[in-house]
Amino acid sequence: MSGQARPLRAGLIGLGAMGRNHARVLSNLDGVELVGVVDPAGDTTGTLSVPVVPTVADLLAMGVDYAVVACPTALHEHVGLELAENGVCALIEKPLAQSVETATRLVEAFESRGLVAGVGHIERYNPALQNLRTRLENGELGEVFQVVTRRQGPFPHRIADVGVVMDLATHDIDLTSWVTGQEYTSVSARTVSRSGRLHEDMVAAVGQLANGTMVNHLVNWLSPLKERSTVITGDRGCFVADTLTADLTFYANGAIDTEWEALRAFRGVAEGDMVRYAIPKREPLLVEHERFRDAVEGKESDIVTLRQGLRTVRVAAAVLQSASDGSTVRVDLAEPVDKAAFNTIG
Repeated sequence: MSGQARPLRAGLIGLGAMGRNHARVLSNLDGVELVGVVDPAGDTTGTLSVPVVPTVADLLAMGVDYAVVACPTALHEHVGLELAENGVCALIEKPLAQSVETATRLVEAFESRGLVAGVGHIERYNPALQNLRTRLENGELGEVFQVVTRRQGPFPHRIADVGVVMDLATHDIDLTSWVTGQEYTSVSARTVSRSGRLHEDMVAAVGQLANGTMVNHLVNWLSPLKERSTVITGDRGCFVADTLTADLTFYANGAIDTEWEALRAFRGVAEGDMVRYAIPKREPLLVEHERFRDAVEGKESDIVTLRQGLRTVRVAAAVLQSASDGSTVRVDLAEPVDKAAFNTIG
């Protein structure tokens, strides 16, 4: 589609909270025309200036180059396969699917047809994390020892088909691998369900990356405090990224020893300078759409591929297995994709 004169024709599937944000961005995206929307839940009362049609088939009949899939996770496979079978590119909201098997089928459907497809892991486009990744790549932290994420807040009543691991923890799993450039090798987790729902609403997970880096994730839907924090500690200090505000702060290990002997023996490292970086802050969702538009047009573009989305689902499935049987689970991300995504260590 390189050199395409006309705007790309885009469709949207799903008019929930995230779907309406996609509609807002698509309606003002350069080089793209939002031509129609379908909501599998039956919402045809939107205030959009484009037609809201009842089925995906109706949307396809309008002639779309790509579609954004923002319907419930349980519907991703059915909708995604229909798009792939009709030769339509797709940006699918995260998680890619609710199981390794369904995610694998989506990967194969789009890859076998040579279609551009991506997963909406929006944290990759957060200014703080993008800046942090560049600094890690430049060696500013030295060896990375630990990645700690905290993601908590009130229960979102719109989520009914998956628990907090697939809905929220997949953010942290993806961003951790992406920021560090390392894959997970094992996970151990515990979950609870306190809100009376079928699925878990709190998880604590410990993991290890391929280079030995320790990972900790605390995620829940049970807190009135909304928090989105990523802390990466290494031999030169630690970075703290707040993805709610897109702020990035660096706490350096100090070069000056303390003269207080008892304190020096206890601390292990010395306090150094604290730097809060000034970062240009563009809306992550807009950047995500720009990158995907460019990919559909055949330009070089950094998108989250379906295969990367599948790898995140594999790790999330390992977290759920660990919580279920109390084991530490080795994450098997070897290619080619097979059904044995993980196995128990002990």
